[in-house]
Amino acid sequence: MVRDYSDRVIENARMMGIEALVVIGGDGTLKIALELFRKGLPMVGVPKTIDNDLSATDQTFGFDTAVETATEAIDKLHTTAESHHRIMILEVMGRDAGWIALHAGIAGGAHIILIPEIPFFLANLQTFIRERERQGHKYSLVVVAEGIRQMDGKPLLQVAEERRLAVRGGAVSGTLAECLASACRRETRVTVLGHIQRGGSPSSFDRVLSSRFGVGAVELLAAGQYGRMVCLRGNAIESTTLEEAVGVMKRVSPDCELVRTAQALGICFGDQ
Repeated sequence: MVRDYSDRVIENARMMGIEALVVIGGDGTLKIALELFRKGLPMVGVPKTIDNDLSATDQTFGFDTAVETATEAIDKLHTTAESHHRIMILEVMGRDAGWIALHAGIAGGAHIILIPEIPFFLANLQTFIRERERQGHKYSLVVVAEGIRQMDGKPLLQVAEERRLAVRGGAVSGTLAECLASACRRETRVTVLGHIQRGGSPSSFDRVLSSRFGVGAVELLAAGQYGRMVCLRGNAIESTTLEEAVGVMKRVSPDCELVRTAQALGICFGDQ
């Protein structure tokens, strides 16, 4: 049963003498902040999510740290993958957006990057891996975004059922690993970073960005500009309305400059 306690929240805030709130979080948190603001509670938002999927800001804080963690994992997987001649799959977070996988995959020198925004086909991955083997590279590193749901135009669960695979719960890369191992006849191993990406010491970039966001949020409060979220645009801290902040999810465009860069570096997305 869902219960709406928003009126009680506002009443308690007023009883405690809270004049306004600085709400720090991602899409879900800021949507709640917007609803409370519409009910009369002054709000200012700060974008914090490793997913980097808020369209109103060029970058959220937390994203850079998550990418650093994923990149370090790719760096460490290179050694085992090459020495054991294996396909190594690293699954990263990001919800329904492929930003972490794309950035970390390029930074860490992955050979294949699979993201929700670009449909992929097993045959294309198989061809790419076999071509690497013909060139003398008997291993491949695959970075998989947790948000991928389909392969060969079918839901991954359906693919697993058709192949009578034992789907490993909680990891989309489990089904992919079994398919690749069968198609390429090479041992395939999976590493799921999970919540390791969400913690630890933040990168210097995130420390500076969060400090800038904090100052910007206080300046909005001092000016009485409620119902807004601070954001990064270019190299400047600006602000936008909470409505705009949560209006559209920012996802990777298949023809964006970063994808083209990866393709120019020889990275495969499984679409061709």
